[in-house]
Amino acid sequence: MKKPLIVLTGPTAVGKTKLSIALAKAVNGEIISADSMQVYRHIDIGSAKITPEEMDGVPHHLVDVLEPTEDFNIVLFQQMAKDAMDKIYDKGRIPILVGGTGFYIQSVTRDIDFTSSDQDEHYRRELEELAEQKGPAFLHDMLAKVDPKSAEDIHENNVKRVIRALEFYKQNGTRISEHNEEQKEHTSPYALAYFVLNAPRPLLYERIDTRVDEMLKNGLTEEVKKLREMGCHRGMVSMQGLGYKEILDWMDGNYSYEEAVRILKRDTRRFAKRQLTWFRREGEVTWVDKHNFDYDDGRILSYMLSVCREKGILPAK
Repeated sequence: MKKPLIVLTGPTAVGKTKLSIALAKAVNGEIISADSMQVYRHIDIGSAKITPEEMDGVPHHLVDVLEPTEDFNIVLFQQMAKDAMDKIYDKGRIPILVGGTGFYIQSVTRDIDFTSSDQDEHYRRELEELAEQKGPAFLHDMLAKVDPKSAEDIHENNVKRVIRALEFYKQNGTRISEHNEEQKEHTSPYALAYFVLNAPRPLLYERIDTRVDEMLKNGLTEEVKKLREMGCHRGMVSMQGLGYKEILDWMDGNYSYEEAVRILKRDTRRFAKRQLTWFRREGEVTWVDKHNFDYDDGRILSYMLSVCREKGILPAK
């Protein structure tokens, strides 16, 4: 018997948080955050981190577990998520992966093997220095020459992932994009219900703009300032998230405040578009288009529970 696993994902600002709590309560589940920023303490406003009040008694894992000075990557996420899942299964409960980082989710649902991509310390430092001296675009061009598919999928500002792809190619003589495609072919080791929550593009973009305005009103700039005072800088993984790098650019005098906000909204919309592209490539997903349910969370939840019953995750009525 495969163990049950539920995934609730979708583009940023689509409304996953509230629905995830209702879902967890309905299935006797616990939530594992599949988010590359909410794992960090003090990274609260810009990551739209769930508050203890919003959790409403539902246990959450991988939230507020690392300091902003620590590195976080796909391999560490997979290991921490699996540990959390074991604890949840031991309690007789169902793990629910919630978040918008598609590759993180895939690492668990497909049980991707990362053993052949151990990091090469010396080569990685060499690439990091190149990125510092010549900029992220230079490194991205290097990747485009050896692995065009990865270069297409990875944004040039995501220096960590660009470096990992170059490392993989150097070590194995094969492309990480091909390795990931092979891993994707694996059938999931879980009884899986994988939901992608979606909304019409204009509404999604409006919600993104509103969310950015609310983050700024709630003190995003003060949060970034405090993080800088703690010694955080743009070279850290924690400071490369949307909202943090743009505010740092404004603080460093690279942009006016208005321009930084414009870029943040634009890049968040682009990020949402990339997320949707990723989820469309995934097999075994159930698309949940909110407009088909008249934006009624109760109806959406009923539908999701019926899918979970069909997949044997919940007992039939």
